[in-house]
Amino acid sequence: MIEPAFFYGAMYVSYGVGISFGIAAFIISKVLLGSSLITAFIAIVATLVVFYGIIMRISRNIWINIFVSYNPTARGADVEN
Repeated sequence: MIEPAFFYGAMYVSYGVGISFGIAAFIISKVLLGSSLITAFIAIVATLVVFYGIIMRISRNIWINIFVSYNPTARGADVEN
């Protein structure tokens, strides 16, 4: 069972991933499309709301991969690392 501290760590990673999504939305709306600052802000908020689930999954994947390495031969919990 994953300990509760895992989700706190994933929360910090989620902040960074959310910032990168927000910066990407800003660049697309403000720089590439030439929209106003208010429209760019709305685009950032809409992007973060739409991609909330994906951001959470990505951040949990990043956080768990920092501490647990992939073992392709493992088949269950009884295999020692």
